Amino acid sequence: MSMIGPSILSADFSRLAEEIQDVTQKGADYIHLDLMDGHFVPNLTFGVPVIAALRKTTALPFDAHLMVEHPETYIDGLAKAGVQYVTVHQEACVHLDRVLQQIREAGMKGGVALNPATPVSTLSCVAGQLDMILIMSVNPGFGGQKFIPYALQKIADAKELLQQAGNTEAVIEVDGGVNARTADAVKKAGATWLVAGSAVFGAADRQAAIAALK
Repeated sequence: MSMIGPSILSADFSRLAEEIQDVTQKGADYIHLDLMDGHFVPNLTFGVPVIAALRKTTALPFDAHLMVEHPETYIDGLAKAGVQYVTVHQEACVHLDRVLQQIREAGMKGGVALNPATPVSTLSCVAGQLDMILIMSVNPGFGGQKFIPYALQKIADAKELLQQAGNTEAVIEVDGGVNARTADAVKKAGATWLVAGSAVFGAADRQAAIAALK
């Protein structure tokens, strides 16, 4: 069964603690946290202090997606805040191998996200080190966008890359435009972790929405 991670980017920011508790009770498997710095992407969200404050609201794993420049400066703070998964962007990391080592040394699992136009082949040298590949199926920075169809081929490419590297433990996550209409194709392509923002937080029945995605 797929793992569903509601993205709090689509939650009510005035009541984040209650929103996280609600989706925890409604069947979420993990919580997806989008950190944006206003530089790597044009939007600005929240940082490490907010994540640390939210940690006590749920026992679910925290999955931090860093849409930021210089992601290496966030790693130690995220570990102290209680994050389990940290995903950095290939496009933001000059020294990607070093950053992945830093994440693991901090006691967390490390992944790499790819923007829609970045080919999966750019991860060939680090495929054996990854705990996760995150395929962006929208352009990062804003919620509520439509799914980009060619992301399906990239999911399949990521699956093949991990198999060639003998990395059977890493997961493939997809983020952007995931809903009841696109989830089946995403899963068939090889993704097992699905990030859902408005499809969960915007649903009248969140429990039913999460169940439908699974």
